[in-house]
Amino acid sequence: MNRPARPARTAGLPGAGRLFWRGCTRRCPRCGAGHLFRRYFTLVPDCPRCGLHFEREPGYFTGALAVNIAMTMAVFVVGFVVILVATVPDVPVAPSLAVLVPIMVFGPIIGYPFSKTLWMAVDYGFLQKVSGRP
Repeated sequence: MNRPARPARTAGLPGAGRLFWRGCTRRCPRCGAGHLFRRYFTLVPDCPRCGLHFEREPGYFTGALAVNIAMTMAVFVVGFVVILVATVPDVPVAPSLAVLVPIMVFGPIIGYPFSKTLWMAVDYGFLQKVSGRP
């Protein structure tokens, strides 16, 4: 019985866990270099170490917007559930809003650079999986 051969993993390509970690720590998905932001909101166009160009096409970072919304909503939902479980049946609405509204306002601002690098890591991982090259 012949089973199809599994494609050999190309040396030097990071795995999914490493890509996720690089995205969470604002590093280049290809080489892991840091210092990808000139300022908090300004991403450099290319990796300073390996030269990977980050914005491959206009609208590329629309996926980062989705990642940012997902991260903010996850923090909001966890906070909401914790408050709800801890205070049922007498849920304090005003204190709950005092905690949850700032999460929704400042969460996207705080998560902005992380969402960009996470999106780059997801995209790079998908590209590496499909093409089999770095």
